[in-house]
Amino acid sequence: MPQENGKQFVDDLPVVGITMGDPGGIGPEVVVKALADPLVRRQAKFVIFGMAEQLAYAADMAEIEPYWLRHQHEKISRHYPRQVVIADYDEYSVPSWVHTPSKISGEASMRFSFDAIKAANEGIIDAVVTAPISKTSWQYADSTWTGHTEMLGSLCKSRKAMLFVGGPLKVALATIHDGLFEVRHKFTIGTVFEPIDLLNDALKEYFGIEKPKIAVCGLNPHAGEDGLFGDEERRVVSPTILMAQEVGIDCCGPYPADTLFVKAAQGEYDGVVAMYHDQGLIPVKLLAFDKAVNVTIGLPIIRTSPCHGTAFDIAGKGVANESSMKEAIKVALEMIKTGRDNTQENNNANQT
Repeated sequence: MPQENGKQFVDDLPVVGITMGDPGGIGPEVVVKALADPLVRRQAKFVIFGMAEQLAYAADMAEIEPYWLRHQHEKISRHYPRQVVIADYDEYSVPSWVHTPSKISGEASMRFSFDAIKAANEGIIDAVVTAPISKTSWQYADSTWTGHTEMLGSLCKSRKAMLFVGGPLKVALATIHDGLFEVRHKFTIGTVFEPIDLLNDALKEYFGIEKPKIAVCGLNPHAGEDGLFGDEERRVVSPTILMAQEVGIDCCGPYPADTLFVKAAQGEYDGVVAMYHDQGLIPVKLLAFDKAVNVTIGLPIIRTSPCHGTAFDIAGKGVANESSMKEAIKVALEMIKTGRDNTQENNNANQT
């Protein structure tokens, strides 16, 4: 990295926005603990969209000396004189002993997320890392979005899919927060094609894989066993794979999920598309529970998140594990770098 007299230029570093999440959850604690690591802080500049009071309380609980500069959230900038800045939302007040969903927590965490996404869209920050929110708190606050993913798609006006990165696996989901018996009503060729297409693009653009190889899960046991256990593979999944192949995507399947993930973990595939939430999340969390990361792909901005919830039951006790937050920051920084490198390569190619 550029240096002058042995000192790195702070303004040459990427700028990562981190939302604090639900004030009553473990978000404040894992943010404070993750950024307390000098090795993490050295890699970027960080703007925390949150509440200084809540973050200071979390630091005190963890016996961490505050290392940040407090600033008004109305005046977000790339050019702060400190490595970590809290964009403070002091108009919100949530008592430090409240560790349950609430309307005020929903309003605050929605605002953190909304403003961070806006800053990313405007180029003020290079990526958004979101600490966990409570969907119930958002519901209490009359949110039009059920969670981060829906807000991101709406504000970015783009396609989207959920990608989970954990250990050797990169798994995108065809359906997300749908009840298992409801999946069949939304199970179309478009539903399956979207994550295949977006995963292929993301693996190239942000993970540096020039020719990704993608495997696709079946929906039913044994991938339907030739229609014996359901016909969705023949009606929906196989035609979708053929369509993807025809547009140049290297994908194959449908495969039974109980054997596919073994092969994917061994490196036979660069990515997997799972048909529903638990089908994809169980292997990811089994192999990398404390370090799994949620990435929203298909957006014009970079967004990552720890792969865990608000954990109200342990919030305020100082025992939350920050490993997944650190990993979410690490993945965001890798995506920034790879994206920049690809942009530079394309610019150089266009000039020759």
